[in-house]
Amino acid sequence: MGDRVSHDQFGLGRVIGVEGENAVLIDFSGRQGRILSPFSKLTKL
Repeated sequence: MGDRVSHDQFGLGRVIGVEGENAVLIDFSGRQGRILSPFSKLTKL
């Protein structure tokens, strides 16, 4: 939690929650998204 990430479609964001190994919740500048595994479009910065 708290890691900065970059997503191919949504851009820069910060991890605000982790749902086991299946999904992460990310805040993309006030817009929240739930990214499901596999995280191929998500890069940790």
